[in-house]
Amino acid sequence: MIYVLIRLPADGVESFQRYESAVLPLLSDHQGHLDGRLRSADEQTEVHLVSFPSPDHFERYRNDPRRTEQSRLLNEAHARIEVYELLDVI
Repeated sequence: MIYVLIRLPADGVESFQRYESAVLPLLSDHQGHLDGRLRSADEQTEVHLVSFPSPDHFERYRNDPRRTEQSRLLNEAHARIEVYELLDVI
């Protein structure tokens, strides 16, 4: 499972939401699944839990040209993103 923490300045929220609208649908093309998506009330922090069958699937998603084409929106958002690979401990 992949845990993604996104922090945004107030003026970056709209660009980031447009970015998400473009790239989240691509998950399924790489056998990825959005397991959870949480957003703070001020919309400046988001947490995504995503899963892929393998690290290679995740890398293919990250390198998908359709996703990288949207990088200008991510840059406009001034998003600070942290990505963690998590293991189930239960």
